Amino acid sequence: MSEISLSTLDHLDHSQVHELQDLLSAATESDGVRPLSEHVWLHVIHGGDEESTHLLARGPSGDLIGYAHLDTTDAVEGPSAELVVHPQHRQRGVGRELVTSLLGIADGRLRLWAHGEHIAATKLAQALKFERHRTLWQMRRSLHASLPEARFPAGIDITTFEVGVDEQPVLTLNAQAFAQLPDQGSWTLEDLQLREKEAWFDPAGFLLAWDENRELAGFHWTKVHGAHRHVGHEHVGHEHGTGLHQQAHTHEAIGEVYVLAVAPNWQGTGLGRSLTLAGLHHLRRLGLDQVMLFVNASNLAAIRLYESLGFVRWDTDVMYRSGV
Repeated sequence: MSEISLSTLDHLDHSQVHELQDLLSAATESDGVRPLSEHVWLHVIHGGDEESTHLLARGPSGDLIGYAHLDTTDAVEGPSAELVVHPQHRQRGVGRELVTSLLGIADGRLRLWAHGEHIAATKLAQALKFERHRTLWQMRRSLHASLPEARFPAGIDITTFEVGVDEQPVLTLNAQAFAQLPDQGSWTLEDLQLREKEAWFDPAGFLLAWDENRELAGFHWTKVHGAHRHVGHEHVGHEHGTGLHQQAHTHEAIGEVYVLAVAPNWQGTGLGRSLTLAGLHHLRRLGLDQVMLFVNASNLAAIRLYESLGFVRWDTDVMYRSGV
């Protein structure tokens, strides 16, 4: 459309990041779900990957009305993208313009995430002949409901994450446990350290399970949305302290089973269940009411585990893939 101007950038400056934050806030308020994943947003505010592209869509007045992020780091699965259109500028072809431009940059090979499985995203994907490729469930449970004690297999020792010490064992196990999921399994030291700098990071909620040989057998990294715990790290805009503090969110603070990983040789031993329960007890002790998690809809074993612990399906994210 002639009224839409598109620009392609390798990096966003501070003013552009601020514009994007306003756009994301408007979309989140309207849709009830944040349109960009945490991984994308962290790289936006911290400078981004070298192999990423930002598309900005502006209206006639120059306002930012749409945005897309293209990640080309996965040479096997192909480029992936996420996008958002301002609620007041939808149904005007902005989304189609962004996706068409993404397809051009990616030579027609593109994976496209839609968070929340909104009907508009589904219709756009179908119109552009994208195929449904991957589905993520968001599941939730109350932390007020009955919660069994965590009983670990013999020989397992539980510690909490130590910054500057435990990064490499975690990354090694993460790659093993998520070998079939490149988005997760390909995390680098930089990816981990970016999260350590976030206000929500709390090593007390990052539980590590070590075997008798002092090898990492599994870990459960919990997270709290809508609040943060100060643990002596310096975070911009926050004072040091020790309590759990409510942040400016449109929802009450909620816990998350952020990453649950079990070494291949420990799978089927009950370690994953025990780590999950230990993390849930930690989140309950913080005074939280609910906990959430994301799981691949095809991971039936994990879904059965979570359902046995009282989780139910809450929402869905979908990845579409171009037919090329």
